[in-house]
Amino acid sequence: MTRLLTVFGISFAAFLTSCQVPSSVSYDSDGTTAPLLTAAVRVPVGLEAPTWDSLKPKSNIPGWDRQIDATYFSIQTSEKVIAITFDDGPHGVNTPRLLDMLKKRNIKATFYVVGNMMKNSYAPPIMRRMVAEGHEVGNHTVTHATLSRQSDAGLRKELQEAHDMIVEMTGVAPKTMRPPGGAIKNDQKKLMLKEFGYPTIMWSVDPEDWKKPGVSVVTSRLLNGAKPGGILLVHDLHKSTVDAMPATLDGLLAKGYKFVTMTELILMDESGNDE
Repeated sequence: MTRLLTVFGISFAAFLTSCQVPSSVSYDSDGTTAPLLTAAVRVPVGLEAPTWDSLKPKSNIPGWDRQIDATYFSIQTSEKVIAITFDDGPHGVNTPRLLDMLKKRNIKATFYVVGNMMKNSYAPPIMRRMVAEGHEVGNHTVTHATLSRQSDAGLRKELQEAHDMIVEMTGVAPKTMRPPGGAIKNDQKKLMLKEFGYPTIMWSVDPEDWKKPGVSVVTSRLLNGAKPGGILLVHDLHKSTVDAMPATLDGLLAKGYKFVTMTELILMDESGNDE
């Protein structure tokens, strides 16, 4: 409660003077991200106004028009939504096969692509197809580097080159990133959010499909781990992972889940409504 009141106090003061919510990202003393104010934040009794709900907090973070956190493992939501994310592609055979499966079920996904994979001749049409069919493309660096070992200059290079390649192939700029292996430092998250507009996307379910435990195991782990607002991590680089997708997708649909892209999921975050 204290944290929300403190943030709200600052934000409301800014609202009175400029009609804008501060866009800086706040961090706790342990380096983790503190909750940020969103458009749905509760207003103290006596301060309500008829136009309050029509106001949309603005952000100076590139590509975003609302407050976002530096890191997402999942979001808080009352809706039965989930994001499925595919890392390390595009792959010349597995990714098109996966896209067919998603199209058949009208499911939207997010692909965290690697720059070196985009250099293959098969990549441009696959990338264009992703965007044309409503999927989101995110930045997963150029070389799949361990970012926690990179200098700031190295980090910028990995992200900028991959960013530019995605824009060149699809015409759409990525709005999120995933660090390979989840290896990232807090100061790097701040840099990426400020300079690229990228929140760091982690995951709530990791079936360890890269270990190739078997199709049924991957499906079981994803179905059992799924929760509303969750982020599923899988890799379209592996044939066995794509083989597990029909049963996984159908199972989640049968459970009543709606699939959204990562950006859509972030925009559904209700954590700013906490008292």
